[in-house]
Amino acid sequence: MHARSLAVLLGLGVVAAAGCGEAPVEMTPGLRAFVGARIIDGTGSPAIESGVLVVRDGRIEAVGAGDAVEVPPDAEQIDLSGRTLMPGLVNAHGHVNNVRGLEADPSFYTEEHVESQLGLYARYGVTTVFSLGGDGPAGVAVRDRQRDNPDLNQARLYVSGNIPTGPTPEEAVEQANAAIELGADILKIRVDDNLGASAKMTPEAYQAVIDTAHERGLRLAAHLYYLEDAKGLLEAGADLLAHSVRDAAVDDELIAQLRGSGVCYCPTLMREVSTYVYESRPEWFDDPFFLKEADPEVVAALEDPDYQESIQNRSSAQTYKAQLEVAKQNLKALSDAGIPIAMGTDTGPAARFQGYFEHGELALMVEAGLSPMQAIVASTSDAARCMEVDADLGSIEAGKWGDFLVLGANPLDDIGNTHTLESVYIAGNAVPGV
Repeated sequence: MHARSLAVLLGLGVVAAAGCGEAPVEMTPGLRAFVGARIIDGTGSPAIESGVLVVRDGRIEAVGAGDAVEVPPDAEQIDLSGRTLMPGLVNAHGHVNNVRGLEADPSFYTEEHVESQLGLYARYGVTTVFSLGGDGPAGVAVRDRQRDNPDLNQARLYVSGNIPTGPTPEEAVEQANAAIELGADILKIRVDDNLGASAKMTPEAYQAVIDTAHERGLRLAAHLYYLEDAKGLLEAGADLLAHSVRDAAVDDELIAQLRGSGVCYCPTLMREVSTYVYESRPEWFDDPFFLKEADPEVVAALEDPDYQESIQNRSSAQTYKAQLEVAKQNLKALSDAGIPIAMGTDTGPAARFQGYFEHGELALMVEAGLSPMQAIVASTSDAARCMEVDADLGSIEAGKWGDFLVLGANPLDDIGNTHTLESVYIAGNAVPGV
């Protein structure tokens, strides 16, 4: 409505100018100036009040205070006075997969379904997703079509292919090479025994996969749970810790390893929430921000008393519920120690709601003791830097893609204000349906 009203006023201005003998200015396609908003650029710098953001052909041409950035006269102007602009969210650990509703089925994994999930992420302001596992040719095809596309209006996708599991080093390497040949952007392994319910990937197997990834020019993200496994994976050369340490408090040894390696830490706190929260009816089932995209059949299934009782009686759910507090304490300790944090959620599996959970992750980061600005940086520029896409993404800076959110209220005042999302732009294009 803001943009339409401004366009009308601009049109009247052109007519008036023409009536005064001045030639009307012809608008240049693909050139837009977003004016009047508070701009949080994602770097941690103070917000710019009454800023100007100029996007040309999908990339940011200029950004700054209104009195420091000249608005091109041939740009379409979009008035965002009273709004807050921030970079699109970068999810360093999500999944774009074969789940529909609460069911997983290989037949669901089509290009159409992949694009549907990317549209959902985008409508919630998640503009980049690293899908860490379960990816196939359909996802690769969608990703490849996105490359350097100035008309993009769905979340950007990066994939890791299927997860090498071994059990022998030789089998694990064969699986890793298959994922690389598929076109993986990054490899992912799981080093976890699921609270003693399954066999854990051996150090020999994960070392072989890490070495293979590095030999072939890829980085490796590691799923983990235990503190000692985190240390072993860092010693082996893992490039991203893709979950929280949850069994114990992080110690000086792990902090020193992280500092020395430059490896980032991806907490995925909402993953823990998803394991136990449906033991009762979550408060967010009444949140309009959730309900605007929620499938009523899925909500009804999760509200079923028998299903909720099954979660109440599941010992693993209660363990993860308790360990969430450990995860939050570890996030705060590592952030205070200067370890780079990359937002991730593990969304995509059943009942881990893509898009909505990312806002929950921001809230949990703040609940853990990070400031709203720290949570935003972890979810934008630091996540992009950790995933090595920061040359193009993650912050509102000249030369980068114009991926940003328009909020009705300031998230620096209250991180819950990310729920006031009014519009989303990817490559300077409005995402439909927001």
